[in-house]
Amino acid sequence: MKKTTGQNREITKHWRPATQAVRGGTWRSEHGETSEALFLSSGFTYDDAETVAARFAGEQDGMTYSRLQNPTVQMLEERIALMEGAEACRAQATGMAAMTTALLCQLQMGDHVVAARAAFGSCRWLTDNLLPKWGISTTTIDSRDNDAWKAAIQPNTKVFFFETPANPTMDIVDMAYVCGLAKEHGITTVVDNAFATSVLQRPMDFGADVVAYSATKLMDGQGRVLAGAVCGSQQWIDDVLLPFQRNTGPNLSPFNAWVVHKGLETLELRAMRQSENALKVGKFLEARVPHIMHPGLESHPQHTLAMQQMKACGPIFAFSVDGGRKQAHALLNGLQLIDISNNIGDARSLMCHPASSTHHGMGPEAREAMGVGEGLIRINVGLEDPADLIEDLDQALKAAGL
Repeated sequence: MKKTTGQNREITKHWRPATQAVRGGTWRSEHGETSEALFLSSGFTYDDAETVAARFAGEQDGMTYSRLQNPTVQMLEERIALMEGAEACRAQATGMAAMTTALLCQLQMGDHVVAARAAFGSCRWLTDNLLPKWGISTTTIDSRDNDAWKAAIQPNTKVFFFETPANPTMDIVDMAYVCGLAKEHGITTVVDNAFATSVLQRPMDFGADVVAYSATKLMDGQGRVLAGAVCGSQQWIDDVLLPFQRNTGPNLSPFNAWVVHKGLETLELRAMRQSENALKVGKFLEARVPHIMHPGLESHPQHTLAMQQMKACGPIFAFSVDGGRKQAHALLNGLQLIDISNNIGDARSLMCHPASSTHHGMGPEAREAMGVGEGLIRINVGLEDPADLIEDLDQALKAAGL
């Protein structure tokens, strides 16, 4: 591959997904390194003052300042965009920086947002607490109900915001319908795709306008760094998102970008294997727990829709026990192999109790409304042998009286 081939869309757009994940976005320096270079530099120098003026005026491509662009970060952005099927991408410091930027860059006082009820706790904080402080109203709905989306539209509705599968209840949104409805009314759809990533589903294939990520999750996949990303059309990224990002600074560090960039090379292998493992673990738990929320199982009420939208079920699902927080904690405390952790997407298997961790700040009434009960447990199934995971769960279930 030539030094600049990975940055040439006329070539890379014809590559198949596995090739894009390994070589897309790559730019090699004059040294011809095989592994992408890490540019730990806050600023850049120029041969003459005219070059500076041209770059800041947007008349010439090139680096100016790492808050605006950085070679390592730019390689990551191009690779994510290719894999997503997007025209452009901008990396963010964290997943929540990505969600915040994707919303605030396009909203102003007097606007209205329709948001999914089931969502990560911090995403609900954005829609329930932050946006109203700035005069932006939000209607929260059951995202599984297509009619609810239509009924919630107001003359000033500017954004539909949802994730599918949802964290942690695994609600599935009918993306083709909801994105189509949004386009009919001139509404921008922002989809949080962190539970799946582009290797398991591509929201833009179903009409989504903007796709946002916590790249901390499956993209890195090994619990190393925090990162986020926002994908969209070139015009939307340049005209809507970039002015906000340039002047507020939620930028990703070059080192973290490099780590995620390398993680993308194995993303499909990890996501598919973890999905296979999660299905095996889910089938075991289905016979042992009162209620399970796993889109890959036929018992999930939206199983058919999930499999129409997703290439595989993903590594994350949830289940409930009848004994509330006491029994849920007892199960977690009985684990010997699986870690108690509130992260997801990791190559290691992790479990947590959302009501006392990721969704604690929402309060009991809001949690109950979105289905996050005191007995709910979320699991991220990793790359371990599923037989070992099942054995660990079996003994932990027994320890909790199940």
